[in-house]
Amino acid sequence: MSALTFELKHKDKNSKARLGKITLPHGEIETPVFMPVGTAATVKALKPEDVEELGAEIILSNTYHLYLRPGHEVIREAGGLHNFMNWNKPILTDSGGFQVFSLGDMRKITEEGVEFRSFIDGSKHILTPEKSIEVQTSLGSDIMMAFDECIPYPADREYVKRSLERTTRWLERCVKAQKDTEKQALFGIMQGGMYPDLRRESARQILEFDLPGYAIGGLSVGEPREVMCEILDECVDELPENKPRYLMGIGSPDYIFEAVERGIDMFDCVLPTRIARNGTAMTSKGRVNIKNAKYEKDFTPLDHDCDCYTCRNYSRAYLRHLFKSNEILSSTLLSTHNLHFLVNTVKKIRESIKENRFLEYKKEFYDNYGY
Repeated sequence: MSALTFELKHKDKNSKARLGKITLPHGEIETPVFMPVGTAATVKALKPEDVEELGAEIILSNTYHLYLRPGHEVIREAGGLHNFMNWNKPILTDSGGFQVFSLGDMRKITEEGVEFRSFIDGSKHILTPEKSIEVQTSLGSDIMMAFDECIPYPADREYVKRSLERTTRWLERCVKAQKDTEKQALFGIMQGGMYPDLRRESARQILEFDLPGYAIGGLSVGEPREVMCEILDECVDELPENKPRYLMGIGSPDYIFEAVERGIDMFDCVLPTRIARNGTAMTSKGRVNIKNAKYEKDFTPLDHDCDCYTCRNYSRAYLRHLFKSNEILSSTLLSTHNLHFLVNTVKKIRESIKENRFLEYKKEFYDNYGY
């Protein structure tokens, strides 16, 4: 038996957007779903109960960071990541691949895995497919990701081809290393860069493993949005309809709408909390940079159309004051709003799909947001 079951509940009549339900050991998830990122076992500036209250059904944590600190052995002794961070809903862990491949000169890729130096103390490590699965098993996530090579943009075709083939070989090693498919679901990751034929080849290879779900990697890595959408069209058509489809690393509203329109079920990004720490909020009328002087005496809510805790209780003037004063509460209140905004937007997306008016809602949202 698999740790994951997926039910396709409804398809929009005018697009590829779809509704589904994923059942995991720690609960059910309605899809499409946005997953807040808790890199180091915390969604920055927020308590787990705050994140749950915002409506989040699943979070993502990072294998690379937790392996380096506090160490997966510590978390295993704590009873797994759910106990360690006091989060009782589902957790997805990434493989660590994106982080080690983003280290540049601090890492070396071999067939065995990736040698790298810790960003904490410079110590030398090697992350292999087997090690990634070992760490994720210790973390006890509901969904774990196969170790893959995330290539940069742009990339030479021959390198991309060699890379996707290595990713497939690493996937085979991940499958062999997984001990218990009833407790954790393993997702394979499609690569292939910006080459449609290589995307199709990668899909053909990873589908042979008949996994509970599949992710699309190597997009939203610097390419223009139009290019991402073109490649995404090619990718989604290659993935099975009866399993979850996960587009890794997207979190801006426009990318979410484009992904959902093409049949994507899951997405994640650090964007909402990262821009919050930099004083930026997502609102129904577009982004608001709270640092701007024009908000100094603006005693209105951040977003008149939002009912989150921040908008119910605080003004733009107060939020600007907190940010300019370097108060920690600024990050908490803006992160609360941004995550509420995205989670609530995706909830409205689900409602629009159910009513077969997704494209209408997309246009309405874009018109208001300023896209």
